[in-house]
Amino acid sequence: MMATRQTMDALDTAERVCSRRGVRLTALRRRILEQVLRTDGVIKAYDLIHNLSSADHSIKPPTVYRSLAFLLEQGFIHRIESLNGFVACNHPGEAHETLLMLCRACGHIQEMHLENISLALDHAAENQGFAISAKVVELHGLCRDCQRAGRKPGATL
Repeated sequence: MMATRQTMDALDTAERVCSRRGVRLTALRRRILEQVLRTDGVIKAYDLIHNLSSADHSIKPPTVYRSLAFLLEQGFIHRIESLNGFVACNHPGEAHETLLMLCRACGHIQEMHLENISLALDHAAENQGFAISAKVVELHGLCRDCQRAGRKPGATL
């Protein structure tokens, strides 16, 4: 779980980015972003609905999905396509393409930025006459710690 100070710093950054862009980080968007930031690993939309709803107030799925779409558009979170979930971005609000490494034993997700991979994908797509609208590169395997500990894939993911 992300430390409280880091969570608060990330939320402050999101507020500044939204203000600079002229968009609103509403109370619900902020609560959803905070949940994603506090989650170690992937969180799914229905986990967010469950976590943010109370006995007297149920948050509806379309509301959460709209907030997630906003957070994705602003670059505060990433969608893990293969797991149908979300993780916080390490560089919120900055335009970048991301390579995500997902450990299949412990569930740790590491974000990397490699310009040469992005350029290679652009070139390959161009050669095929394909227009890329979004890039999400996910690598599944074992992190260094799990390799050293002899853990096997599949325990978490």
